Amino acid sequence: MPLYKTNQDLPTEVQSLLSESAQDLYRAAFNCALQWYGDESKAHKVARCAVRIQSVSLNSVIAVDSVTKPQIA
Repeated sequence: MPLYKTNQDLPTEVQSLLSESAQDLYRAAFNCALQWYGDESKAHKVARCAVRIQSVSLNSVIAVDSVTKPQIA
């Protein structure tokens, strides 16, 4: 499996489920893991995990911001 050069090269499922920035992260993580491990299956797992971790981090920041910043009506 060659490296993904653009987000358009990603699997259709990844393109349809992820935002453009998440696709960028997926592609970068996949390419790095593929070079490191040489295993396509493992590279996809690493990429999915990277996107999941980023999503959890962003959700935590949003949750903290909504608690610490009062809503003005």
